[in-house]
Amino acid sequence: MGSYAAGMIKPIELVIFDCDGVLVDSERIAARVQVALGAELGWPLTEDEVVDRFIGRSHAAIREQVAARLGEDTAATWLERFEQLHREAVDADLAPVEGLPEALDALTLPTCIASSGSHDKMRHTLGRTGLYERFAGRIFSATEVSHGKPAPDLFLHAARQMGVDPAACVVVEDSQPGVRAARAAGMRSFGYAGGLTPAARLEGPDTEIFYDMRTLSTLIAAR
Repeated sequence: MGSYAAGMIKPIELVIFDCDGVLVDSERIAARVQVALGAELGWPLTEDEVVDRFIGRSHAAIREQVAARLGEDTAATWLERFEQLHREAVDADLAPVEGLPEALDALTLPTCIASSGSHDKMRHTLGRTGLYERFAGRIFSATEVSHGKPAPDLFLHAARQMGVDPAACVVVEDSQPGVRAARAAGMRSFGYAGGLTPAARLEGPDTEIFYDMRTLSTLIAAR
């Protein structure tokens, strides 16, 4: 895998999962809501544009983009409406990513979550899908660090809290900011291309692309 020279690769000690789009199938919901809000508030966006601009980024980063385009007041309204509409949609039809429960059952390594979402949002989405208890006490949010993805801060924070060398961590991501953050943190990553983000946006050094969550434990074991 790219920069990891033969004989220098550390055995994997920790699997760091993103949340939205990796554990819970919420990115489709988020994209749908963002497109609707753009139409309502004056920034028409396609789903592809939403994926490119917003998916995988923190609320602070999204707010910054909306404020630059539409002003601070509209940005505040946008985020407030997003929280409300996203919560309603999650309650209506959120499910785990296909194959995810089986993937977790097959993993024997320690795991944690490092997500751009807030703790409240993750409590809600993970709770709705029955996944919260699997990760309770090992959930880290971009709200805990200065810079969200694609900066490495969140993944380095998660590794530090879990007591694991970044070089012994592997990240499971589905967004371009996420795989870029993993590379910046010196971590190997698996880019899940079974969701909204095309494989081409995830490809890069030290990143292996995969399409089926059920294959994850076998892929990790091969590393």
